[in-house]
Amino acid sequence: QVQLVESGGGPVKAGDSLRLSCSASRLTFSKSTLGWFRQAPGKERQFVASISWEGGKTRYGESVEGRFTISRDNAINTLYLQMNTLKREDTAVYYCAARQGSDVRTSWSEYQWWGQGTQVTVSS
Repeated sequence: QVQLVESGGGPVKAGDSLRLSCSASRLTFSKSTLGWFRQAPGKERQFVASISWEGGKTRYGESVEGRFTISRDNAINTLYLQMNTLKREDTAVYYCAARQGSDVRTSWSEYQWWGQGTQVTVSS
């Protein structure tokens, strides 16, 4: 069974930076498109970023473009999300997701595997 485990979340101040990690096991990591999504209380799950299996293609949600950077290290089966200039509205549970295939999709319904999530709380 595929397992995705997020880490790196926590409480931070507005303007701070944070890096999330997602470790994958039992996944053909190098042939999977990976993504980050987030969900705030009372809101729908929102696309944050996705990256192709070789890392050459990335896509970002409009609200994080220019502040967040997605990357991956296929040698250690790990996905990252570097978050800079954090805002209060970035507060959410952040989920790592994976899908078979090479397309960098933005819809959560197109991802087959999910982590349990890590909480990011940004205060002013």
